[in-house]
Amino acid sequence: MDMLAIADRQALRRKLTFWRIAAIAVIAAAGIAIYAFAGASGQRGSFSAHIARITLAGVIQDDRDLVARIDRIAGDSAVKALVVTISSPGGTTYGGEVIYKALRRVAANKPVIADIRTLAASAGYMVALAGDEIVAGETSITGSIGVIFQYPQVKDLLDRLGISLEEIKSAPLKAEPSPFHPPSDAAKAVIQAMIDDSFAWFVNLVVERRKLPREAVLPLADGRIFTGRQALKAGLVDRLGGEEEIRAALQARDVPAGLPVIDWDPRPTGLPSLVGGLAKDLAKALGYDAFPLSETLERLGREKLFLDGLVSVWQVAPIRSVD
Repeated sequence: MDMLAIADRQALRRKLTFWRIAAIAVIAAAGIAIYAFAGASGQRGSFSAHIARITLAGVIQDDRDLVARIDRIAGDSAVKALVVTISSPGGTTYGGEVIYKALRRVAANKPVIADIRTLAASAGYMVALAGDEIVAGETSITGSIGVIFQYPQVKDLLDRLGISLEEIKSAPLKAEPSPFHPPSDAAKAVIQAMIDDSFAWFVNLVVERRKLPREAVLPLADGRIFTGRQALKAGLVDRLGGEEEIRAALQARDVPAGLPVIDWDPRPTGLPSLVGGLAKDLAKALGYDAFPLSETLERLGREKLFLDGLVSVWQVAPIRSVD
């Protein structure tokens, strides 16, 4: 083969490589644009009548994206009802409050059903109270009606290290309680009053939404948890079951039986998230339910070790050996 033929073949190979790369880039750009459009709308199937479903999982916080999604559901005429699936130990009291209020805005015009799965306690149960009906499993965990305020105390550690912290304050209650010294009686009283106020608000919410007398709710609001069966007996939930019972609750509120249930999932924003989400969806479409580690890391990133403010959360204490 002469040198001219070799040069022609190399030029052709370069052209083919260029057009292949260009075609891949066009396909990728089109896929990202479609994915971005779907994420921007935040609504799947919004052009046809359906039942929307959102999932609230993990620690509850002040989630503006979730509230915005709920508000879009409230304003979408194609959505005939909303199912809120809850798997949460609770979280910040304020986070539960804003989600509860957003769900009640939906309930002003369309039925809302709360679906308690494995666990919906504390602020998780607070969110469930927004439902027109609450459906729980027989062995679901719920309840834990109460509020807690926690902060670390590191004074003993600092003393061992020979470190002291001096402070000059405008008033004795400024920046109290502090992790650097035990709280004064006055500081304890202030925090207790704040907790009592939020607790009273939580209890009143249960009284109002569950149509129970306050004297019946107070014994249930000592922080204890309940199984679904116990919660039903106490009047904290309406039905036991799963998908069939949710459908029955919707039909009882004049929602047509044949409507599809559409998950209104959060969509990623930004180019890296769009590319990652596109790759993940593509892998699932090909039958590879991959990326479990990335989902775990994402969940851990959302759930802070320390939550700010008053907390309404149920947690299992660690098991400690006693010598």
